[in-house]
Amino acid sequence: MITIGEKVANFTCDAFVGGKIKSISLKDYEGKWVVLLFYPADFTFVCPTELQEAGEFYDEFKKNGAEIMSVSTDTAFAHKAWHDTSEAIGKVQYPMLADPTGDVCRQFGTYIPREGLSLRATFIIDPKGVLKAVDMHDNSIGRSTAEILRKLQASIFVSKHNGLVCPASWHPGDKTLKTTVDQVGKI
Repeated sequence: MITIGEKVANFTCDAFVGGKIKSISLKDYEGKWVVLLFYPADFTFVCPTELQEAGEFYDEFKKNGAEIMSVSTDTAFAHKAWHDTSEAIGKVQYPMLADPTGDVCRQFGTYIPREGLSLRATFIIDPKGVLKAVDMHDNSIGRSTAEILRKLQASIFVSKHNGLVCPASWHPGDKTLKTTVDQVGKI
């Protein structure tokens, strides 16, 4: 499993995006921030609420130089069928990655072998391909896209401001903290 601070290995999979099924590689997004939203399965209960909410924030992510991609163990054809029949998923414009073999889920440590599904998890990857943030939890708990956006914005801020860090609940424009050698061990 990939850990914070490591470079994420490239992967390629089919995706449903823009009304079409096409092959997408992580490498296609070099130079951009990437937010991967792993979820258990299409045609479920919590998942459409999350994917729709992520879609509602999609323009904000793009304004921050980031691409959102959802990932499940469903096929790209299942993603298309879900997109075509669900009002919530019909609004999704970002790529919906298909990982029916579970290889990408295994790479990120989200795969549940006994179910053939993914845990609900979020990964933020910087433009150099380095993992900056992970959030993983039980599949019965939905996540907050606003919080994912906040973490992305904090990640972007600290990447551009060496020696500054973001305190709890930081939002763009809020005060930051400066790290110094004198502060080490005093947090």
